[in-house]
Amino acid sequence: MTASWRFSTLGDRHRAMGSQLEDWSGMGTAWTYDKDQEEEYLAIRTKAGFMDVSGLKKVHVIGPHASHVIDRATTRNVEKIKPGRSTYACMLNDDGKFIDDCVIYRMGPNSFMVVHGSGQGHEQLTQAAIGRDVDIRFDDNLHDISLQGPLAVDFLQDYVPGIRDVIYFSHIHTTLFDKPVTISRTGYTGERGYEIFCRGQDAPEIWDTLVQKGAPMGIIPTRFTTLDWLRAESYLLFFPYDNSEMYPFENEKHGDTLWELGLDFTVSPGKIGFKGAEEHYRLKGNERFKIYGVKLDGNEPAEEGAPLLKDGQQVGVVTIGMYSSLNKHNVGIARMPVDCAVDGTVLSVKNESGEIRCIAHSMPFYDVDKKRRTAKG
Repeated sequence: MTASWRFSTLGDRHRAMGSQLEDWSGMGTAWTYDKDQEEEYLAIRTKAGFMDVSGLKKVHVIGPHASHVIDRATTRNVEKIKPGRSTYACMLNDDGKFIDDCVIYRMGPNSFMVVHGSGQGHEQLTQAAIGRDVDIRFDDNLHDISLQGPLAVDFLQDYVPGIRDVIYFSHIHTTLFDKPVTISRTGYTGERGYEIFCRGQDAPEIWDTLVQKGAPMGIIPTRFTTLDWLRAESYLLFFPYDNSEMYPFENEKHGDTLWELGLDFTVSPGKIGFKGAEEHYRLKGNERFKIYGVKLDGNEPAEEGAPLLKDGQQVGVVTIGMYSSLNKHNVGIARMPVDCAVDGTVLSVKNESGEIRCIAHSMPFYDVDKKRRTAKG
């Protein structure tokens, strides 16, 4: 295992399933298991699966100036977030370039939790807190088990009263298997799902109970990287794997604009004053590339980082690809020139095995109207 400074209490469970615990964001994470990954993908799409996403960083922002700090650090108007609700947001640097995304949870009038990935979210919040009446606390005791799929709510309703009333991007404080938890109607799969935030000392028992009680419904544990298959279909970006940090421009600093990534919707209408705001607005219309989908012929998926060609010349790169035996499509997320990001543009992907014809295609490829993840009742 790569040396890590953060540790999940579920590490022994992952090792027992064959994981070597690869490092992600400083935490040993289950990138592999000794079983078929397609089984995990199909479980989440047709039944449900659960995974340890405790490598996400949880930061509590508490105090009279908490709203100000988050307002400065992120693209969202936090005063629009009611207690018990959450929202997806981005963070930018002074150049107006993307450095992290996050979910902002409002726990109370002056209490928030910001959950982010491997970018600079914690540092951004800490910087915005200088000189303010606020406490910033990084919380690695709080673990996160993500239960995703169409049967997730059917399973939870037997243990959590009112779970069907928890709407998309809201959360409740409750108990699960007699353990105190916060259950959030969020996820990263394109399915109706829930994130179970629990204490580290409770995570193994919750995990083991999910294994035992979920099995009769076909609900199974899944590795972290199964998210790649799900996100490719559902247009969910994963920093830095879709970004210029991984695919740099020559003679330019790392960093992509929200206009290029298709994340400009995360800026609350009319909002100013957040870090990088002036440059963000100035850069509109100056896109060097666009994140866009590709749909390939056949069933050989695009390799991660495969060159994207037009008329035999490389014009971009495919950041993630997958073939779905369930949905019978071969799709991927790509970085391509703006003039190629039009449905039907003929391109090709250069895998090690050879070229595969593809066309540019808008995203998401799966549940285009997002009715599954937002379903009520």
